[in-house]
Amino acid sequence: MGYPMAGHLQRAGHAVTVYNRTAAKAQAWVAEYGGSLAATPAEAAADADIVFACVGNDDDLRWVVLSSKGAFAGMNKPGAILVDHTTASAEVARELHGEASKRGLHFVDAPVSGGQAGAVNGALTVMCGGDLGPFEAMQPVTMAYSKAVTRVGESGAGQLAKMVNQICIAGLVQGLAEAIAFGGKAGLDMKQVLDVIGKGAAQSWQMDNRGKTMVDGKFDFGFAVDWMRKDLGLVLDEARRNGARLPATALVDQFYADVQAAGGGRLDTSSLIKRLT
Repeated sequence: MGYPMAGHLQRAGHAVTVYNRTAAKAQAWVAEYGGSLAATPAEAAADADIVFACVGNDDDLRWVVLSSKGAFAGMNKPGAILVDHTTASAEVARELHGEASKRGLHFVDAPVSGGQAGAVNGALTVMCGGDLGPFEAMQPVTMAYSKAVTRVGESGAGQLAKMVNQICIAGLVQGLAEAIAFGGKAGLDMKQVLDVIGKGAAQSWQMDNRGKTMVDGKFDFGFAVDWMRKDLGLVLDEARRNGARLPATALVDQFYADVQAAGGGRLDTSSLIKRLT
């Protein structure tokens, strides 16, 4: 997702330097968009006012930010801001916020929703945690690839909001999968039925964008089951800490584990229906 997001920043007129752990991806980006290429996160972050990160998990994030070659080692402008778009734990967000403060820097946790299509189309929703001043500085820049950038609280709150988002998606996709499987067994034309009920109270983004492709058995639309399980793991870990009861989410997480076990880890999240058909 970082590839098109960085592209939108470059097209908006910002001077963008990119780093990727797979050098060929960064080289391809520069060939497509221009900008500059760096050999390490520290080199990419040097002289930057705002640094954006988008990696896989807490461990990846710690390496790309805190290692000897990490972004913090290269951020040499006092008050520079690191904006993290990784879906990670609230714990690591607070850790990096504290470390940034020690260095005279700022950190905003800013996970996104909208998937690959949202990144490509510049229509992501960004939920942010952190101090107000740095948020106000990064918000207009982040709008280059977003339709909404909103501060929802202090450090870690962005990650917690993303967990709320993933809880909602997990339940919606399972409900949609069951409905389509049920309608198919009942002999209904499910594309027609989705058109009808999509005009009523059952309507959702998942129905509008994934319902008919689920009927067709197409599951190559970006956000993979492997990543959803990583996210739901973060959700369930946080629930154990805060005492929230998430019985449906825990069950859907196990359903996604079934899809993984059947070899579907790289299919998109709508592949949940494969358990039922």
